[in-house]
Amino acid sequence: MLTVVGVFGLGAWQNRSMTAESEAQPVASVEPTRVESPALPSQAPTADRKTAADKSADEPQHINAADPPGPAPEGMVWVPGGRYWMGDNEFSDARPEHLVEVDGFWMDQHEVTNAEFAEFVEATGYRTVAEIPPSPDDFPTVPPADLKAGSIVFTPPEHPVPLTNHFAWWSYVPGADWRHPEGPESTIEGREDHPAVHISFKDAQAYADWAGKRLPTEAEWEFAARGGLDRQPFCWGEELQPGDDWLANIWQGNFPTENTESDGYRTTAPVESFEPNAYGLHEMAGNVWEWCADWYRPDYYYHSPAKNPPGPKTSHDPQEPGLPKRVQRGGSFMCSDLYCVRYRPGTRGKGEVTSAAGHVGFRCVKSPEK
Repeated sequence: MLTVVGVFGLGAWQNRSMTAESEAQPVASVEPTRVESPALPSQAPTADRKTAADKSADEPQHINAADPPGPAPEGMVWVPGGRYWMGDNEFSDARPEHLVEVDGFWMDQHEVTNAEFAEFVEATGYRTVAEIPPSPDDFPTVPPADLKAGSIVFTPPEHPVPLTNHFAWWSYVPGADWRHPEGPESTIEGREDHPAVHISFKDAQAYADWAGKRLPTEAEWEFAARGGLDRQPFCWGEELQPGDDWLANIWQGNFPTENTESDGYRTTAPVESFEPNAYGLHEMAGNVWEWCADWYRPDYYYHSPAKNPPGPKTSHDPQEPGLPKRVQRGGSFMCSDLYCVRYRPGTRGKGEVTSAAGHVGFRCVKSPEK
């Protein structure tokens, strides 16, 4: 059984790094692992939904007419919408696979890059969550001098570690942000065409508002990622490596100590490094996690509407019931077939809304004008 384990909030990381290092406190957005987990409580789907358990399981998907409604906005492609099977029954929070219909929409061809995010910051003076020191009101027990702006950085250990201990490869680094992905001494110079990372949901939403766009719903994102392929395990079909080629920027080797870089990349790859899917979308698997508009609930698919599901009205994660989270999709350069397989299109991730990390970015969508 596949499930998500340990996706945590930034505040606890700040507490952990700023106070007792020996205390096991939660972290921002981390890769799910392949572990056994209790199944979700049995729930009945609503009457208007078709699930893979129904007799209608063989009902085909339907792709709308591909003609776009007008000229494409710059850097975006038309995703025609239609009906498809959403979810992945191998994952406890992506069950049940069910028929969903979405309307057509425009989507960014690739993840928002450092160069594009820099334009937004220059135009607005925006500061990301990672660039703002935590408020003493939120952390009254932490000395003010220790409240330093920063983010969570992948720091691979030198020796094998249990995959259940995320703290073995994550570090809260003061001074890490979108301009300094590995910490204050690093830079994005020469990486202008890489996806912007250390982006919180709040930051992604602010960019989308400025650009006259929005973040995709989870149902829109998955429809786009599949590129017209119905109920396939990967965005490109049935095989992980057709022709022995890597088609996504994911981890090769023994996670988290050894990355053979067989796909050509150790961390993020420049956007458009891999072939697009049938809709012209690049890197819908791997590279960086992408924020979606939906609140996260592991049981939402049991009762979500069949047409343009907007996500639940509130968030609930049984693993951390007090932290509101949004859905993330697509996996990242840290996912592998041995540790995390969330680069599969029907799977889900989650992140606390004010958290940022070095493997989290986003792309935007836009509804057609009516």
